[in-house]
Amino acid sequence: MKKIFVCVLAVLALISCNTKEDNNLMKVEGSIEGLKKGKIYFQRVEEGKIINIDSIQANGNGTFSFQTSIESPEIFYIYLDKNDGNNLNDRLLFFGEPGSNITINSTRDFFEPNAKVEGSETNKKLVEYKKMVSKFSDKNLELIEKHIRAIQDKNFVLADSLKNASDRNALRRYLYSLNFAINNKESYIAPYIALSEVFDAQLKYLDTINNSLTPEVANSKYGQELAKYIEELKKEQNEKE
Repeated sequence: MKKIFVCVLAVLALISCNTKEDNNLMKVEGSIEGLKKGKIYFQRVEEGKIINIDSIQANGNGTFSFQTSIESPEIFYIYLDKNDGNNLNDRLLFFGEPGSNITINSTRDFFEPNAKVEGSETNKKLVEYKKMVSKFSDKNLELIEKHIRAIQDKNFVLADSLKNASDRNALRRYLYSLNFAINNKESYIAPYIALSEVFDAQLKYLDTINNSLTPEVANSKYGQELAKYIEELKKEQNEKE
């Protein structure tokens, strides 16, 4: 009887482990139109470096399928090695989530800008954020071009005015990033933006983002990294005083 009881416990433990693993398993699949040759890499960031998790050779078609187990939402990449000497638009950044089935469809020549990512709620927030940020970037490029032309024309008054306009545009982008993180405290995007976009903000603003996070987000990969980063900043600040 005792042996049977032990066996039952072992089976239940195995089922529990398998269920947990399945809940954490993320599947990523898709198609890249026009990709006949090359290699498709599935990547993530570890210790500040992009590493390869898996890869597949594109022999005649651009379909791919990858999977990995993760504990909380985090950034992943799909990278195309097309052997054409041009790396422009070849790496797509997206937010992966545990237990999700993510689909990515795009084209060979405009892989990153044409990519459609489905299956990740956090990635939807990332896309929303990037759309607005791209408007600030486009505006800044426009101002820089005008600034250069003004200098070439020796119109230094206009050049100074355009430089100030560029600085104000950069500040608006920065404030937008801060507000986006604070206003999306229930999303895993919040600590990610704090760490990647406004890491050099005043400590009080980073603290505001960190303290506003929901418990689930605070316990995530980036939530824990943000808390650790703030602790290090506070320690450095205390040592200087």
